[in-house]
Amino acid sequence: MICETFALGSLACNCTIVADESTGVAIVVDGGDGVDEVVRRLNERGLRAKLLVHTHAHIDHIGDLGRLRELTGAPGLLHPEDLPLYRTLAIQARWIGMARAPRVVTPDGELADGEELRAGNVRLRVLHTPGHTPGSVCFSIENGSATTLLTGDTLFAGSIGRWDLGGTSMQDIVDSIHRKLMPFPDSTPVIPGHGPFTTIGSERRSNPYLT
Repeated sequence: MICETFALGSLACNCTIVADESTGVAIVVDGGDGVDEVVRRLNERGLRAKLLVHTHAHIDHIGDLGRLRELTGAPGLLHPEDLPLYRTLAIQARWIGMARAPRVVTPDGELADGEELRAGNVRLRVLHTPGHTPGSVCFSIENGSATTLLTGDTLFAGSIGRWDLGGTSMQDIVDSIHRKLMPFPDSTPVIPGHGPFTTIGSERRSNPYLT
């Protein structure tokens, strides 16, 4: 399995490419900014994007979906509860001082809690974790007996995501983390939507929002 994470854009959003090395089929997670770099890395490894999936609908995670879809030919998926937020890209662009907002396109499908996405032998399971936004999701990458969590802006190293940018409440995001993420073993790696990697055990022991 290939699992490559790199920061994109002015807000340093962590984009992750997950691929089956034997088939070259890939899933791109949160490739909403820095599209040229996403395509460059796919081409460099000889990978073909099968799906473009998004943890939530903030501009740094999904803004340039339309262009990435055109360049890769892959369908884009989003949880339906974040569609209203996605349609506010122009407002979000003003929040961060962008001179021109990316265009809003119609996603090709919906992400559903518990759904399994496949790229060759690599599996991504969708975990609906509302709180940062109503449609926020995390993904568990399942490769044999090994699991890695992509937590978007739900869980960070030593912190949690904001809940005042089109979300619900702090209690909602904490409840989502306890229900959907804390059941994983302490050794489970966590790749957040921004910043350094962590593990479930480290967050269980020291994250001030969870202890």
